[in-house]
Amino acid sequence: MNPLNLKEIEQYVEEHIGDFHRKRIEGLTNLKLTKVLRKKNPYLFKAKHLLTAEQIIRSQTDAFISSNEETIFGDWLEGLAIFINQKVYAGRKSTTKGIDLEFDRDGLRYIVNIKSGPNWGNSSQIEKMKLDFKSAARTLRTSNSKLQVVAVNGCCYGKDNNPDKGDYFKYCGQSFWAFISGDEDLFIKIIEPLGHKPKTNNQEFDQLYASVINLFVKEFTINYCHPNGAINWEKLVRFNSGR
Repeated sequence: MNPLNLKEIEQYVEEHIGDFHRKRIEGLTNLKLTKVLRKKNPYLFKAKHLLTAEQIIRSQTDAFISSNEETIFGDWLEGLAIFINQKVYAGRKSTTKGIDLEFDRDGLRYIVNIKSGPNWGNSSQIEKMKLDFKSAARTLRTSNSKLQVVAVNGCCYGKDNNPDKGDYFKYCGQSFWAFISGDEDLFIKIIEPLGHKPKTNNQEFDQLYASVINLFVKEFTINYCHPNGAINWEKLVRFNSGR
């Protein structure tokens, strides 16, 4: 085990946080109104009594962007976790299906599936993860039958007060970052570097967001509003859900 060097983590974040912002901007640049309208529930917006094109566009687009950013940032945090573990425990990104990180500690081989938060999957997705753990353990033991393999589902934020799941352990938030680094306070220490150049990054995104909203409102008004400006709910629902 090597001592954790916070300066290396800060440098990594500063050098790579731009990747997250670049991908979120790319996602917004490539976003189409038809994709947004097909993904969201039109009945919900009628039930919420949304009456203007801008209300619907902002509500649907914001929901889509939020979901997309959660995915992008989850992938980014996975890279940060692997980097930190590599520095401390000589861990490595796994090439095994369903496994993100492998490392050795105290005579044990840890195989880790990294997720953003604790409520990431339904029962079938969790069962698939458990099967991936079992398959990976079998593969690892083909070259060393005495190898002790421990499976871990790591979550970058949140809590789980019952980490022992029988087939695997689930470490969330502070427990996860301490598990991969040996530092109980790492979950706090990584917050500050994440704000590197936030104003510059967000200004570009905000300008693009405003343009996208304006274009979507214009397109929506042309295609899904009556001549008097009222929303054509029948046409909108047919586009979203019709055969």
